[in-house]
Amino acid sequence: MSPPFHQLPRLHAELSREITSVMTTPLSLSLIPDQNPERVRTPSLGKTQDLFREKCPEQFDRHSLGATVQISPTNSIKRHSAARYGMITESIYAPAGSRIEFRFDAPVHLLAMYDEGARRKGETSIDGLPPSTLRSFADKQTFAPAGCAYHEWHEISTATRITFIYLDPVRLHISGNAEALYVPRIFFDDPALWRSAGKIRSTIERGQGGRSYLEALVAVLAHELPRSDRDLGQTSPVNRGGLTSWQMRAVTEYIEGHVGEQISLVTLAQLARLGQYHFCRAFKRSLGIPPHQYHLQRRIARAKVMLADQANSVTDVALILGYSQTSAFSIAFRKITGRTPTEFRRDFV
Repeated sequence: MSPPFHQLPRLHAELSREITSVMTTPLSLSLIPDQNPERVRTPSLGKTQDLFREKCPEQFDRHSLGATVQISPTNSIKRHSAARYGMITESIYAPAGSRIEFRFDAPVHLLAMYDEGARRKGETSIDGLPPSTLRSFADKQTFAPAGCAYHEWHEISTATRITFIYLDPVRLHISGNAEALYVPRIFFDDPALWRSAGKIRSTIERGQGGRSYLEALVAVLAHELPRSDRDLGQTSPVNRGGLTSWQMRAVTEYIEGHVGEQISLVTLAQLARLGQYHFCRAFKRSLGIPPHQYHLQRRIARAKVMLADQANSVTDVALILGYSQTSAFSIAFRKITGRTPTEFRRDFV
């Protein structure tokens, strides 16, 4: 909660005393990302930031965190950012045929969610890991801990949407296990982590839900990020009653390839070689939602990519994605995103 009005003078005095002790380090320079962030962030300044984060988290915006991902060239992409209670998300839309490059190196955790996309060529790297040249990265995630330089470039073969979530290490430290270790990972699968991160993104972008709800989601994420690393390489979905890796890949790839069509439950169950009842249970256990809801979400995710291109009218997008009427598409889009298609595309820069 924000401090009561009558406490503001005391808080101002506390911050003033802390800032006075580091007057030799200009505040505007001390927050600029650096190859060695500790070199310009003195202990006193860090204490001041921690105090400010604790007292006024809703004001701890992107400038306080340091920076957002550097993208080049900027004229080839659409970039939509949103902030709420001191947390920031950015959605990046790139058309097929473009070449884009991302760089990030700051004292902030970075979680990338690849909603849509594939590349003809490219490479993704994080300090301490071998680079990846994976071509199809839809539904994958990449995590770069604070202080680990992240860099990737793509020659895009299909329209691509990537969401960046910037995570304050102090916030995760307070919300999760103080002994947790956050390690870098490139293009990994974790449905539970994806759902939690997706809820955070939706809460911030739609501007719904109070601070306590967002903090609860952050607390869950703080526990799932380290757990996700421990669970890498384990093949437990079968033991939990979920889909195996090959079943999930077969079903989700089919949905992606027919996202604008009506897909029957019978077809999906046959792909997984399961009865309809057992397939529905296994699918929901693995992905957290029923098959028809997943299909709808993938449709809307594809719609977002298409709407980012001003050349596509709302009516064209609706027809391509299998909606016979624009009104039906608008209702479905608003139910998922909280905005109409027209309102959504106005936010791009």
